Amino acid sequence: MRPVETQLESAYMFDKELNRHRPAAGGLLKEKLEDLYVSYHSSYLYSDPLKYLHRYSRPEDVEIVGMIASSLAYGRVEKIFESIEKILGIMGSLPADYVFSFDPKKDSINFKSFVHRFNKGEDISCLIYFLKQILHDSGSVGEFFKKCYFEGDGDVRKALSVFTKKILSFNTADFYGGGKLPDTAGVRYFFPSPEKGSPCKRLNLYLRWMVRENDGIDFGLWDFVSPSDLIIPVDTHIARLSRYLGFTGKKNPSWKMAVEITQMFKEINPADPLRYDFALCRLGILDVCPSRVDSEACVECGIRDICAL
Repeated sequence: MRPVETQLESAYMFDKELNRHRPAAGGLLKEKLEDLYVSYHSSYLYSDPLKYLHRYSRPEDVEIVGMIASSLAYGRVEKIFESIEKILGIMGSLPADYVFSFDPKKDSINFKSFVHRFNKGEDISCLIYFLKQILHDSGSVGEFFKKCYFEGDGDVRKALSVFTKKILSFNTADFYGGGKLPDTAGVRYFFPSPEKGSPCKRLNLYLRWMVRENDGIDFGLWDFVSPSDLIIPVDTHIARLSRYLGFTGKKNPSWKMAVEITQMFKEINPADPLRYDFALCRLGILDVCPSRVDSEACVECGIRDICAL
């Protein structure tokens, strides 16, 4: 690859306060990210859990499937797809209807043998029962989240904190016993809170799917949330690639890292900072940008001209 000094000349400036290179807004950086957005678009949905949402036309089904798919979006991609397929196979062609009529005492048996890394069947049954309680409370997941979101907060931090707190206060007696939900309950893994420093990757992913415009990738179902308030879903790929781009100097995913990266994207696209998330993530998921520097792979990489390596 070219020397770092040459690469940084047109796309980066040195931030003395943070002691790292950071991208200059616009110019080559935006051009390359736009190229990436065009290159890795809807034809690459096959590589993402988002593909399952595109099977459905009813908004209520898209919301329900989105919550399930995003909740399980951790671990190997193949296993993620296998787990989602298994659950959707049980739920049938109208997932929202299945959720609305879900009987925890009778229907939980269908998920008894389910295992997805840290989560077991009782966690999936409880997640579905949470969704049922959301539907009974507000009619849809969107309307429930709307009660937690206040325009003007600046981002979705407060809304996610309220959202998760409300959900985890729901009845779980059929799964984990009566009283307070145990700290060890696996369903908690689906609903982390930014208040505890979590990057909330899967919840932020769900919000991106629901909020961003319908561009062939995301759905734009929730027009009451401003796309500019979204926070990027930070997984291992986005964390690593963001370091390559000079968007963050942090090593471990956290809410602070997610906000820092999002702010960098806001410099490029203030109204839609998550525009490039799906495309950028393809570089990692498809191993276009391997975890170790590879001179041959770097030649084909869509961000090589703006990479700080």
